[in-house]
Amino acid sequence: MLTNSPMLTNSPTFTKTTTKPTALSRCGTAPDGEPFQIFTLTNSQGMQVKIMDWGATWISCKVPVQGQLREVLLGCQPEDYIKQTAYLGASIGRYANRIAHAAKLGLTTNQGQHQLHGGLGWDKVRWKLDEFCENFVRFRHFSADGDQGFAGNVVAFALFQLNDDNSLTITYQAENGQDTPLNLTNHAYFNLYRENADVREHFLQVNTDQFLPVDSEGIPNAPLKSVEQTSFDFRTEKIIHADFLKEEQALTKGYDHAFLLNKNETKPCAILTAPDRSLRLEVSTSQSALQVYTGNYLADTPTRNGGAYQDYSGIALETQALPDTPNHPEWWQYGGMAKAGESYQHWTKFKFIA
Repeated sequence: MLTNSPMLTNSPTFTKTTTKPTALSRCGTAPDGEPFQIFTLTNSQGMQVKIMDWGATWISCKVPVQGQLREVLLGCQPEDYIKQTAYLGASIGRYANRIAHAAKLGLTTNQGQHQLHGGLGWDKVRWKLDEFCENFVRFRHFSADGDQGFAGNVVAFALFQLNDDNSLTITYQAENGQDTPLNLTNHAYFNLYRENADVREHFLQVNTDQFLPVDSEGIPNAPLKSVEQTSFDFRTEKIIHADFLKEEQALTKGYDHAFLLNKNETKPCAILTAPDRSLRLEVSTSQSALQVYTGNYLADTPTRNGGAYQDYSGIALETQALPDTPNHPEWWQYGGMAKAGESYQHWTKFKFIA
C-alpha cells in the first residue's frame, strides 16, 4: 500500500518543517473551471520554489546567488500553461518520452503515429492536493483503466520537497492494478544564467557511457551506442555548443537523446554549470536514464513577462526509463514496464550550488 507519510522509502532524507503553510495562492481559471492553485516552498537559505496543482507543475525556482534570488527555471503565466506545448515543468505520465506506433499497442497517438508524454497525459489534469507544509507539497492523481489506452487503474503521487542544502527532491510513487507501461518524470527546463540566454553556453557533464540514437521523430532507430569519440561524450565537462549539431543531432536539431546512466546514486548523474560559473546544478536520481533536450523547438513558448522564449533558451534534464521501452523487451531491465501490484517509486534531486 502507498504510504501516507511524505518520507518515502529509499528517497533522500529531509526535515519536515512544522510551520503552518500560508504560501498558497489562487489565480486564473483552469479548464475545469476552478482557479489554478500555486504552492510556495521556502527553506532557511531563502530559496523559493513554486509548484502548481495543474499538471503537478514546477513553475518557478529562485536560488540565492551573489546576494540575490535568481530565477533558474523557464516558466510562463498560469493561464499560458494550458496553451504552451513545451511541457514546461510538468509531471509527465503515464509514459514520459515517445512510444512508437502507439495504435498497434492500443494506445492513443498525439505525434503522428506515435505517442509523446502519455498522449492527453497527466500534465493536462489537475492533481489533488494530498499534503502541504512550508518545505514540501504532495499531490495525487488517479488514472483509470483505459486512460489513453493504458491498462489498469493507477494511483500516483508527486512529492516536491525543498531541503536546506538548496536542493529540491521530486519523488514519484504509484500503484498499478495491471501490468502497464509506467515512466514518470518532471519536464523542467533550466537556464542558470538569465532568461533567454543561449543555454548552449552552459557547461554539461553526464555520468554515462552510452546514448540511444533516434530518428528525426525522436524514435529509437538503433541499439545503445558508446559515447566514446562522438559528440555525445559528456563524461568530462564540456561546453554544450562545442560539438553541437554533429552526427545524430542533425536529425533532431540538437540534443534530444536518452543516455543510459552509470548506476551510482551517491554521485550526480549530471552537472550543469552557468557560463560564468556563478551557479552549478547537480542532478542525482534513482532512474536508469537521462533525456537531455536542449530546447530545440522552444521558439514562441510564452515567458512569465509576456514575451517569448527562443530556441535553446533552456535545457531539460529528464530522469526516466529509456524511450519506447514497450516496443523493446531488451530494455525492460532498465524500467518503464510496471508489474501489477508492484510499487513504483523513483526520486530525483536537483541541488543548486552557488
